[in-house]
Amino acid sequence: MAPYMRLRQICLVAPRLEPVISDIAAIMGLAVCYRDGNVAKYGLENALLPVDTIMLEVVAPFKDGTTAGRFIEKTGGRGGYMAIFCCNDPDERGRNANAMGVRTANVIDHAPYHGVQLHPRDCRAAFIEFNHTEGSDDILGAYPPAGPDWQKFIRKDVTQALTGVEMQSPDPQDLAAHWGKIIGVAPSGDAELELPNATFRFVRGPNEIMSALEFRVTDAARVLDAARAKGLAIAGNEFLLGGVTFRINA
Repeated sequence: MAPYMRLRQICLVAPRLEPVISDIAAIMGLAVCYRDGNVAKYGLENALLPVDTIMLEVVAPFKDGTTAGRFIEKTGGRGGYMAIFCCNDPDERGRNANAMGVRTANVIDHAPYHGVQLHPRDCRAAFIEFNHTEGSDDILGAYPPAGPDWQKFIRKDVTQALTGVEMQSPDPQDLAAHWGKIIGVAPSGDAELELPNATFRFVRGPNEIMSALEFRVTDAARVLDAARAKGLAIAGNEFLLGGVTFRINA
């Protein structure tokens, strides 16, 4: 199997699923494709929305003592929770990360899906997960975490793609190099990691967080008006939702 690495999913965390998940769906013109009961064992509930072929997930703790709950307490709810990548060999990627001092936090083995989650403290800024679904390397193929028929829920009349992820750090070049080594993608340009379906951009800021998501939409004014109607503050082409800045580009 030829090596590959794609952004598969971005996970946000919120104190409660509502109104975050319904606001995202309404503002961005997206549809919930799945709610995964498997996350209940971690004290979480979730919902996933496909943005073309990249999943946007929101998780929320329903009991005390969860990792997600501690993340909210530590960050004040600011920053994305997890960046999830599909690849040919998550175990090998995990071993490579372990060799550079990045610990494995969790292994998920729900055949035909296999995932390796790395420790957020070692990754810095957010969790990194590598996963693979056996027998389906098609980006439109099976992806069990998103449900059996996630493809039917793709909506592109408002939001066409999730194109970029912004990572913030007091030393963005250093964080870009660190994530690049973990993911296996050399930084290019001004502290950027180019993947086939998205770009990670590293910018200067006071804390190490996943700070923004960038979207390509059909009508930016329509999306911003929808966000304003939900009571969100608009600054240029941006608004804050689910702990991250949504940056809207036509």
